[in-house]
Amino acid sequence: MENLVRPVIVIGGSVLLTLAVGWATDRLLRKADERDHDSPLWELLRRGRIPYQLVLCVALLRGSYDQAKVLERHQVGIGRTLTLVLIGSVAWLVIRIAAAIVETTYSRYARAHRDVARVRRVRTQVELIMRVVSAIVIVVAVASMLLTFPAMRAAGASLLASAGIIAAIAGVAAQSTLSNMFAGLQIAFGDMVRIGDTVVVDGEWGTVEEITLTFLTVRTWDERRITMPVSYFTSKPFENWSRGTPQMTGTVFWHLDHSAPLEEMREKLRDILRECPAWDGRAYGLVVTDSTPNTIEVRALVTAKDADDIWTVRVAVREQMITWLVAEHPYALPRVNHSDAVLPPQRRPSPDGTSLRKDYELPRTGRG
Repeated sequence: MENLVRPVIVIGGSVLLTLAVGWATDRLLRKADERDHDSPLWELLRRGRIPYQLVLCVALLRGSYDQAKVLERHQVGIGRTLTLVLIGSVAWLVIRIAAAIVETTYSRYARAHRDVARVRRVRTQVELIMRVVSAIVIVVAVASMLLTFPAMRAAGASLLASAGIIAAIAGVAAQSTLSNMFAGLQIAFGDMVRIGDTVVVDGEWGTVEEITLTFLTVRTWDERRITMPVSYFTSKPFENWSRGTPQMTGTVFWHLDHSAPLEEMREKLRDILRECPAWDGRAYGLVVTDSTPNTIEVRALVTAKDADDIWTVRVAVREQMITWLVAEHPYALPRVNHSDAVLPPQRRPSPDGTSLRKDYELPRTGRG
């Protein structure tokens, strides 16, 4: 009877105590969250209740397993398994707690600062720091698990003796990976590119969607994702339209006839921009920038608060101006000038018959 009651008491008591402590902790975190609505820390900590209860349960079982007298033949194996589970659950809990603290710090910073560029920079740094912390915790946890095996501890001395050679080989083999990792840290703390920035890379325009220690993802305007190593941004030039202020200036070009009504076009441009919500009202203009024998190049200059709005303003101005010219001033549209071919000169006798006279066929020109 004792052999049956003891395991039930030990195992059941550990589980019940874990559930009780977990429930009490969750209630305290919930009340703290109700008192402090502005801070997301308590709600984020509540998300770690599963690894928290797992740590408690495994720790209690590991400490009281010897008194349970269950499967004594496999006592060493069960004890090592509980130790491995305990190490893994502790690592899981540490990552959750670190993520909650980092996310809370970022949320407070974002509420306190109105500078969008600075907030995006901090967001990029926070995500990369969290990835580094997670990687370090996982590596330490895996190393701790391996050291629980006696064979691993015995091989530790020989591994340390050859650590220099292994490090050199690993450095050569993982040269590109290590360069990308250092490039990721350089991007995070050098403020070169941030999450949410509008960039142009290899002729593709898009928004930075994700930055890790090794790669960066750009979401293009047509919903495609371009993934490239972060070392690209530290070794090659690229356009970052979000550096400094997000305000932008855009241009729209038309090729028109020489008789185009420029003054009327300036007035029409002003009317179009006044009715366009994306125009920020800073500046506009319309000038002739080039001319050819058949057409002139007219350029309109417009402004907007960011890259998305400047695209909207440009397409609206281009479309509405062309529609207005077709309806009101069709003669301003480019036309093809043509003329008859010039015939070669013909020689015929002069009236007195003593000399030859050249007759030229004058060209006739027309427009259509």
